[in-house]
Amino acid sequence: MTVVRPRAFAPCRCAGGWSFVLALRQALRCMLAAGALAFPLILTAPVWAQGKLEAHYSVTLAGIPIGKGSWVIDIADTHFTAEGSGTTTGLMRAFTGGQGTAAARGALQAGRVMSSSYAATISTSKKTDEIRLTINSGNVKDSKIDPPRENDSERVPVTEAHQRGILDPMAASLLRVSGSGAPLSAEACQHTLAIFDGRLRYDLQLVFKRMDKVKADKGYAGPVVVCAVYFAPIAGYIPSRAAIKYIAKLRDMEVWLAPIAGTRVLVPFRAQGPSPVGNVVMEATQFVSVAGPARASANGTKTQ
Repeated sequence: MTVVRPRAFAPCRCAGGWSFVLALRQALRCMLAAGALAFPLILTAPVWAQGKLEAHYSVTLAGIPIGKGSWVIDIADTHFTAEGSGTTTGLMRAFTGGQGTAAARGALQAGRVMSSSYAATISTSKKTDEIRLTINSGNVKDSKIDPPRENDSERVPVTEAHQRGILDPMAASLLRVSGSGAPLSAEACQHTLAIFDGRLRYDLQLVFKRMDKVKADKGYAGPVVVCAVYFAPIAGYIPSRAAIKYIAKLRDMEVWLAPIAGTRVLVPFRAQGPSPVGNVVMEATQFVSVAGPARASANGTKTQ
């Protein structure tokens, strides 16, 4: 979560090298998407319970506070909404002030999260970027990007095919674990996510690493499942860019997933990864979730 451009803690269109400022921007992007990581939702149970999450996050670089963000998620039986915001803080605000907002909404159909819209606005002292996506059944139907991307012969073009079967960064950050067992399990990490943010198409592969425990200053205290995260650029990037090469080679990025009460949905509690100037860490300081009434299934049992 971090300076501009919502996305979970993963490579979010980093331009140029990984300078101190770019590392900050990377972190703010993650804040906006709540971190890190987007996760595809391949669900097997078509019925969802209700739950709401209100979370606040802090972002540090080499232990130094550089940003903060917030995230609100509502999950109902047939739809979901997610909204996030982030801003630079402390000393970094003097070097590169920045703030952003992101929002996604969609339907819960046939056991899957289906985005219908995604919007992100990111502002710095120099410019404002806006992205709007309209999505239907996982396919991008309309997109608006302001300012338009500059033409570059080296950039891998984004084709129509790259915009099919995708998740937007925020919707992808909701990971539902199928079945009736404990949601916090190795199964939560068994995904490769196809993500498109309007400019960059990339995959995030999640691999189970371990179980751990966390305690927010306010709200959740308990177990989390820790997934390793591997980034693979697909389209919309320039292969020669140092930042892309750097992130694609990383083997020590992590996302820590915690549950939303009343559901089988997990979301990032913490995300972390290295940069040339120290670790970037996004972590929840507040993680308060409330369960709503579960809907009865066809056989009369309640389902999460």
